[in-house]
Amino acid sequence: MYKLFSLHEKKVVITGAAGVIGSEIAKEMANLGASIALLDLFENKAQQIADDINKNGGRAIAIKADVLDKKSLKNAKEKVISEFGCVDILINGAGGNKKEATTSEDLSFFEMPEEALKWVLDLNFTGIVMTTQVFGEEIAKAGKGCILNISSMAAILPLTNTISYSAAKAAVSNFTQWMAVHYNHNYSKNIRVNAIAPGFLLTEQNKYLMIDENTGNPSERGQRVLDNTPMNRYGQPKELIGAVIWLCSEAASFVNGAIIPIDGGFSIYSGV
Repeated sequence: MYKLFSLHEKKVVITGAAGVIGSEIAKEMANLGASIALLDLFENKAQQIADDINKNGGRAIAIKADVLDKKSLKNAKEKVISEFGCVDILINGAGGNKKEATTSEDLSFFEMPEEALKWVLDLNFTGIVMTTQVFGEEIAKAGKGCILNISSMAAILPLTNTISYSAAKAAVSNFTQWMAVHYNHNYSKNIRVNAIAPGFLLTEQNKYLMIDENTGNPSERGQRVLDNTPMNRYGQPKELIGAVIWLCSEAASFVNGAIIPIDGGFSIYSGV
């Protein structure tokens, strides 16, 4: 069973690695014997995570990289190849939203600035495509390996307010399936591309949206999330790890082009 889910000696590249999800994935994969390249715009934060991994007996390097700058990505790839020799697994974890691309009482859809809409679309979709072009080429050359993308519940059910983010994540799911077929038809049958679609996780970044800071009770939006999640709770970043390890290991050797919801049932509940 251990060998089935083994990541021993696998060389893993993670973008957005200094974030909550990326860092959790990096640490757990390192615990299973993988060598990790943590790519992030915030190199200092990535380095702190790499230091923690190395202190605990793992192997990790931190590299500054911008997923919207192909030159930056190519420079990062040179460093990864120099250090690790190859890329076995690519995890496209970089992404995010911004308030200027989110409707609110202060910002209507009709007044939303073009620059903000494009920025969110580019970060969440174009950034994954460009990263896959750069690092995925190494996987194509090797004729084996896997890519894991981070989609979202917003790809399955467009969430209120987050227009660009929802559209971009839907594109990520579509690209995941497209790329899975493209690899198999044009390069190798031994390359897999899948995605996870996290539900509502309670993190420091979104806690203010989900919890009323004055009462400690769920906010109005938070209560709606809980009411529409059959498990009636938020997820934790660590609860994504099992699916990530499964999809990146030989245990999922015949899983390709799948988008796996990890959402406590949110995507299957009609509300009645």
